[in-house]
Amino acid sequence: MLVGIDWGGTKIEGICLSGDGEILARRRVATPRGDYEACIAAIADLVAGLEAAAGLRGTVGVGIPGAISPRTGLIMNANSTWNIGRPLDRDLERALGREVRVENDANCFAVSEAVDGAGAGCAVVWGVILGTGAGSGIAIDGRALGGHNRIAGEWGHNPLPRPRDDERPGPACYCGRHGCNETFVSGTGFERDFRERTGRTLPGPDIVQLMRSGNRAARDAYEAYLDRLGRGLASVVNVLDPDIIVLGGGMSNVEELYLDLPSRIAPHVFSDSFTTPVVMHRHGDSSGVRGAAWLWK
Repeated sequence: MLVGIDWGGTKIEGICLSGDGEILARRRVATPRGDYEACIAAIADLVAGLEAAAGLRGTVGVGIPGAISPRTGLIMNANSTWNIGRPLDRDLERALGREVRVENDANCFAVSEAVDGAGAGCAVVWGVILGTGAGSGIAIDGRALGGHNRIAGEWGHNPLPRPRDDERPGPACYCGRHGCNETFVSGTGFERDFRERTGRTLPGPDIVQLMRSGNRAARDAYEAYLDRLGRGLASVVNVLDPDIIVLGGGMSNVEELYLDLPSRIAPHVFSDSFTTPVVMHRHGDSSGVRGAAWLWK
């Protein structure tokens, strides 16, 4: 049996999978925000409850927002900032009494979609998450690519390619720079752009509904979003050339993207054609926790 844990900023979700992907047990609890020790205890309790429900003991994989530094062995790049600088894998192994595999949550998303999701059967799956932030994970033959510095897939903190004059220097990013892809192509970036155009603060789904109803400002924000996302994705396609691009996160639910986006990527790809499928996730919000379990597959 494989146990997966998806450690998010607001919830911690756990799942037990059989070797063929059948869900044996599933639970979630609220994340004790700001309290690292309480988070470790919550995960230990969650695993114990899942295993009791399934009646089996399993391997444990954990997806986290961030990564374990190869230099220090401590958590880095986590937007759940109370985890930064902590020996998370060692603390989890002590609490659970077994070896634990820890991976970036975007990589878990990519693994899930590569193993039995929208990218099943593809050798190189690029899983792009367009939510509150913008990140991605890479799975090769169903395995997460962490990279030498444990930052593979961190395209959100590259600068927006080929910026126009009105896009410079770009919005400030929490990483300390300006004009990161994340500030433009995340759901948050989409909402910010609409707010700057109209003075109205609306959630992304409401802006999309306005666009569908013919609202000009919403359409302009969507067209700008498409253009920026196309440029950003193409810059990675030119390096990675994946077999498939699987979108996740809140913006991935905008159905128009799958028809409109390929033509916005193609002009920036260094090839005479762009035929890479751009598809919606299969497992949705479950991809992270399933991918964490598959870390042991």
